[in-house]
Amino acid sequence: MKIIQITDTHFSPDKPHFNGNWAPLLTWIEEIGADLIVHTGDLTVDGADKHEDITFSMDLMRQLSIPMLIVPGNHDVGHLKGSDQPVNAERLSRWRSLAGDDRWLEDAGAWRFIGLNSLLLGHEDDEEEAQFEWLDQALSDRAGRRVALFAHKPLFVDAPDEGDTGYWSVRPAQRRRLYDLIAAHDVALFASGHLHWAWQGRFDNTQLTWGPSAAFIIDKMERAMPGERLIGAVVHEFDTGVESTIVAVPGMTAHVLDDVVHEVYPQAVKQREPVE
Repeated sequence: MKIIQITDTHFSPDKPHFNGNWAPLLTWIEEIGADLIVHTGDLTVDGADKHEDITFSMDLMRQLSIPMLIVPGNHDVGHLKGSDQPVNAERLSRWRSLAGDDRWLEDAGAWRFIGLNSLLLGHEDDEEEAQFEWLDQALSDRAGRRVALFAHKPLFVDAPDEGDTGYWSVRPAQRRRLYDLIAAHDVALFASGHLHWAWQGRFDNTQLTWGPSAAFIIDKMERAMPGERLIGAVVHEFDTGVESTIVAVPGMTAHVLDDVVHEVYPQAVKQREPVE
């Protein structure tokens, strides 16, 4: 079983800064082939508030001849309480009606692939609890299959026991619940995006993979994180175990967000401006 993971494409009809990376990425995917494509979120620039960003991006995804499953990112459905765009019923409904389920499972031979909506984690509400109950059931009835989990946000950035990283990773309480489920159910892989860094490591018996963005890298706007800055995708090959290869896809442009953030995400600039 071969899965190509793509992530953080940030497509939009109104802000087309990164749309040019789709043609070389599509060509590369079709040339190397796969059984399934998994997109780990931030499909759009602003699907959280603009339905046209989702419909435009889904039209691009339908150009693939290979089946695809998608989990949403924060720019697709919103983020934490107190943010400019918190996850709410309207944003979840928009995603579900235009892009499909925000969580899913797919069985293939000896493997069960599970996609999570990591943007629900940290809200401590009915939606979060329903997803944890669903995940517990999906893991409990796997009938001996090994498991690979896909989500937008990583479990942690620097260390498994780190504190709350705010924007960047799963919050400690929810992370702990995931750790307990992962340890109990032979989860071989946790693959994510969100950070715009490419990295692989391990936590206990689980491989961790951060997929590289297909849109942009970040230079001085944020601190350096583990791994490397590159634009591309990940090839995951599943047999008795999983082998994952991070690929810098030929022909794609490594846009630098710092150079265009005023146009693409002006709200992020405003948040960083000093208060006088």
